[in-house]
Amino acid sequence: MNKEQCCTTACESSLDQNYWDIQYKTKTTGWDLGQIAPPIQNFINSLENKNSRILIPGCGNTYEAEYLLEKGFTNVTVIDIAPTLVAVLQKKFANNPNINIILGDFFDHKGKYDLIIEQTFFCALPPFLRQKYVWKMHQLLAEEGILAGLLFNRTFEVSPPFGGSQKEYELLFKDAFSFLKLEIAKNSATPRANSELFFKFKKNSTVIVQLYNFGRSFSNDYAETISGKFTALGNVLNVSMNSNFSEILIVSKTEIPEELLEQIIS
Repeated sequence: MNKEQCCTTACESSLDQNYWDIQYKTKTTGWDLGQIAPPIQNFINSLENKNSRILIPGCGNTYEAEYLLEKGFTNVTVIDIAPTLVAVLQKKFANNPNINIILGDFFDHKGKYDLIIEQTFFCALPPFLRQKYVWKMHQLLAEEGILAGLLFNRTFEVSPPFGGSQKEYELLFKDAFSFLKLEIAKNSATPRANSELFFKFKKNSTVIVQLYNFGRSFSNDYAETISGKFTALGNVLNVSMNSNFSEILIVSKTEIPEELLEQIIS
């Protein structure tokens, strides 16, 4: 049984701003631990630069940001799509100049960060957005920037949250990031014991990460053919098609001209 499910409407409905706002209005936040996750707390304790530019996307009640501020960090940004939640956070941190609270879509956000903390954001996204997640994280991180946090290492009967596996994550983030750590979290909160991975990835600044949207979905067979053709291009290190075969993530040593991508598809 999925004890962390957060559906109050049909899970097949769009996971849009309205959906997530309903979760906070109805206080149906079963995924919320009520405290900072212990592995992330330990990670924050290891950080030395209090002026690092830090982003927490899909921040929720953002116990992580609260802990960062308590520890003296001075440049924390949080973003969430739910207006009800953001209004609460803006009131809570109204007198703290060290935190920037943004209402908006993470994929529209612009900026540069030294560290991005992942905590139940990846698992809240429909799986077809995972390639876009990798692309956007690579965009937002500064050179040598770090993406760190927790990913579920299990599946769920009802979603969201959407689960995954270590092997899947290795293939997804391959070459766009250097894997500094990806292992079963040793001190997870009891409800998540042995079911989540702690990871620490460093942005690979020597590569180009492109996300190409086909404008439509392809069949599985045709998608595999396209992936194979892209993989065969010179300087391409990794190719990953999203789950509804509408976007492809390409990691390469040099930029692949869009005209060439369109030529391959046509």
